[in-house]
Amino acid sequence: MESGNTSTALRVRALCKSYGDVVAVDGLDLEVGEGECFGLLGPNGAGKTTTIEICEGLLEADSGAVELLGQTWKHHAAELRQRLGMQLQETQFTDKLTVRETVRLFRSFYRHPCGVDETIAMVQLESKAGSRVGQLSGGQKQRLAMAVALVGDPKFFFLDEPTTGLDPQARRQVWDLVDGFKASGRTILLTTHYMDEAERLCNRVGIMDRGRIIALDTPRGLIASLGAEHVIEFAPAEGQREPDTAALRKLDGVRAVHSRDGHFQLHVEHLHAAVPMVLAELDAQGVTLAELRTHSATLEDVFVSLTGRHLRED
Repeated sequence: MESGNTSTALRVRALCKSYGDVVAVDGLDLEVGEGECFGLLGPNGAGKTTTIEICEGLLEADSGAVELLGQTWKHHAAELRQRLGMQLQETQFTDKLTVRETVRLFRSFYRHPCGVDETIAMVQLESKAGSRVGQLSGGQKQRLAMAVALVGDPKFFFLDEPTTGLDPQARRQVWDLVDGFKASGRTILLTTHYMDEAERLCNRVGIMDRGRIIALDTPRGLIASLGAEHVIEFAPAEGQREPDTAALRKLDGVRAVHSRDGHFQLHVEHLHAAVPMVLAELDAQGVTLAELRTHSATLEDVFVSLTGRHLRED
């Protein structure tokens, strides 16, 4: 499968992968353009990591085809390894090596690598260059993993949940690094559980569930697909009867109503007009609230609308 189409950095067709009776990837189709930061989103078990590991050449698909930078793993494995950078969900380094020694080790695997000190500077670890890996914080280890992925001067980056477990400051430092990769024209495939991360970094996002892409667009486009700019969330007080959702759906400006485990979510057009109407309707139904929140629509709301679940549910 070699099209030679230089405008498409990654092309996936009819990709399938099962583990026994469990279908991880179910006929997935996907394209990522050159210079694009593409986000692959979904809950645990959606098939994201399986998909990305097949694309990285770490896992063999049951069927389907992957073309990466105009090449395939079957015919061009050695060449592709020289052109890719990968940050896995968990990267284990030797604790006794220093940061500089670790980067130098991985640099030796490439024919045309970046300089050691240049790479360390790119991930802002200059002050830790002589420190042993075992002395680094979680955020510093993530930046070291970025350095190892970057030292081969790759054209395509795979970043699999790069900020999971990091504190907010460390997450933003990683975001700044990804911004730098984007500015240099590199292509990035990013998986994440964090919707603010996807909205902040990605040109386009694909929402994945049960091994398939169920929605694909820019972050703004996906949010606009809700047909509502705002969300009202509420929960009745304990012992209260559930509200009549059919009556709520009939209110002006209410585009959708979802309920799960005693919590209700309404997608509405104009918050200032919808909140009084919703409260009046609930009062007329004799429903007392224990919680009431509002927020602007997000990618999380898109996922709830499509699946009835939250992105971070296992």
